[in-house]
Amino acid sequence: MPTTLDAHLVRWIASGSHPRPHDHLGQRQEGMRFVLRALRPLAESVTAVLADGTRVPLEHIGEGVWEGSYDAPGQAYQLNAAYAGGPNWIADDPYRFVPSVGEIDRHLWGEGRHEQVWHVLGAHYRPHEGVDGTSFSVWAPHARSVRVIGDFNGWYGVNSAMRRLDDVGIWEIFLPGVQPGASYKFEILTPDGTWVERADPMARAAEVPPATASKVTHSRYEWTDSAWLDQRAQRDPHNSPMSVYEVHLGSWRPGLSYQDAADQLIEYVTQLGFTHVEFLPLAEHPFGGSWGYQVTGYYAPTSRFGSPDDLKHLIDRLHNAGIGVIMDWVPGHFPKDEWALARFDGRPLYEHADPRRGEQLDWGTLIFNFGDSQVRNFLVANALYWLEEFHIDGLRVDAVASMLYLDYSREEWLPNKYGGRENLEAISFLQEVNATAYKRNPGIVMIAEESTAWPGVTKPTSMSGLGFGLKWNMGWMHDTLKYMSEDPMYRSYHHGEITFSFMYAFSESFMLPISHDEVVHGKGSLLGKMPGDQWQKLANVRAYLAFMWAHPGKQLLFMGSEFGQPGEWSEERGLDWWILEQPVHQGLQRLVSRLNTVYRDHPALWEQDNTDRGFEWLDGGNSGQNVVAFLRWSTDGQPIAGLFNFSGNTIPTYRVGLPFGGVWDEVVNTDAEEYGGSGVGNFGSVTASDEHWWGRPASVELTLPPLGALYLTPRRESASAAKPAPAEEALDASSEPDGGTEAA
Repeated sequence: MPTTLDAHLVRWIASGSHPRPHDHLGQRQEGMRFVLRALRPLAESVTAVLADGTRVPLEHIGEGVWEGSYDAPGQAYQLNAAYAGGPNWIADDPYRFVPSVGEIDRHLWGEGRHEQVWHVLGAHYRPHEGVDGTSFSVWAPHARSVRVIGDFNGWYGVNSAMRRLDDVGIWEIFLPGVQPGASYKFEILTPDGTWVERADPMARAAEVPPATASKVTHSRYEWTDSAWLDQRAQRDPHNSPMSVYEVHLGSWRPGLSYQDAADQLIEYVTQLGFTHVEFLPLAEHPFGGSWGYQVTGYYAPTSRFGSPDDLKHLIDRLHNAGIGVIMDWVPGHFPKDEWALARFDGRPLYEHADPRRGEQLDWGTLIFNFGDSQVRNFLVANALYWLEEFHIDGLRVDAVASMLYLDYSREEWLPNKYGGRENLEAISFLQEVNATAYKRNPGIVMIAEESTAWPGVTKPTSMSGLGFGLKWNMGWMHDTLKYMSEDPMYRSYHHGEITFSFMYAFSESFMLPISHDEVVHGKGSLLGKMPGDQWQKLANVRAYLAFMWAHPGKQLLFMGSEFGQPGEWSEERGLDWWILEQPVHQGLQRLVSRLNTVYRDHPALWEQDNTDRGFEWLDGGNSGQNVVAFLRWSTDGQPIAGLFNFSGNTIPTYRVGLPFGGVWDEVVNTDAEEYGGSGVGNFGSVTASDEHWWGRPASVELTLPPLGALYLTPRRESASAAKPAPAEEALDASSEPDGGTEAA
């Protein structure tokens, strides 16, 4: 029968630029017969072979489009195409399949409420109507046409034009026979008529950079960490022990894969006793020098170290070793690479269209349009993807301040609807992602890298807070590092810098970071920040880390700082592991292990991190001697005392008041010889008498080592008499003799 397609429509279909090719290709009932059309350019003949064996010769109607009709009922079929000088090519026709994206999925995406959209968009290898292959779908609302190109079609997409499913802008096609491992991109016809190639925003794997194509992947990994997840769900991470080892995987020990790290990293972190590992971003990024903070593949673990299943293996092994996993997540901005998210379908899509809100000038990147429903959905689902598909225990959200303020690092900016500088859409997004993450994944933790005094970062969203669980205490980091960089001779003039953080320690739930940002770009290593000769530098680091572990809040330490890395960190080379040939650096490493052991074993150091009921000053205003001393309390009234001498001299007779008498064991002395110190101390314990001191019922006279720290804990028979100090009875430093912290 004569074709119902006019010549213009035939040319449109044949060019691979029709927005709904499935409307005309494939099979459909027209009148009393079934019509079947196929696109087979350059073929000499084409025959459709129906599932019941019926053969239907097709007639060429122009431009590589073939057509035939038959009386048999509609059914599955294959196309048998003959080409000059070659064998026949038999294959399933991609245009005979119903959409692989359902109406409910499209509705949820349209509403911006599809919390597991990674199961829908992107490339998914799975049977469809009984045929093995890969379904491709992408959001590109401004596109005039979209095609799939890849190594399976010679990067020629005319035969793989996708259909637009709805007004929201989802495009879809099922390509039979495409297997995991295939490389692909989307070829998009923009509104101005230009074809552009883009990697898949929802790709779950990518080529190894500098290659930029997406990869079809299919997970076969079987998790073995159910016991960990069950225990995690019963635990409150905000009031549990959390000491974090921050790792840039590519430079921790260069050349390691995810699989290699599962052995070496676990052994090392277990030896040091950290409770968690935090990875710098592992999502795919083209430029290694960004350390992962300029992401192009938000759903694709970087292929530099292996496959997605290899990463799952690493996390699974960490969990089975009792180690939690945190990952840095970057929803604030993305790079301008033309093959990635920027102007994805020819117009601003993921980024805000107005450059006053859509560009991050400092970093040369683009800012997400947090007010767009689909963009928010893309990001919220991405957080859930890492938490649920990779069993990540927490996300550290990068550069939160840059998201909160419309005038962040810019002279020209666009106010919000009330005329203010707050980014209302970003605030709403952060509240949504935090509330959703905690609702769906009990026991996880969301951490904000927020460097300003924004109120309520860790307050629940029900109280108009941002809903994070923890906030990086950047003020503590800045002040204490400045104090430690001073020569001990002059530290008395800077005493407020070491004590000021206690004034606001409980205003948020904090994490204390000595992160990668503090050991790059000319800042030097942690060891390099310290004054004095080599012995003094190491002694300062030991005392500082002991202060950090005793201070209210969780701890985060960047790799290399645990053994006194002498050189500034660079992602282009590994750590200075050779320095561990020197016993004093081994000693620092042993001290970190000891600090983690004592930290885990003493709930006083973590159980009341977020309330002042767990903290009490012993000596806060002793600027003349450069001494700081305080108590931490557990909920059942077990204390641990931290005493810190930041002067360069031994203090041989230092009296301190204590809550009760008896024997107090010296569970940590950073000046012990085994840690590289001079061995000044108190022979392992002291005995407090009933002599009142500074309003306390007991006291002890002891020796404070130079540039040293002591942890004291009461022996069991002494501690049995302990009771939590009521907050209203805790002495303020300003009421003590010679005291009164100036900063306080």
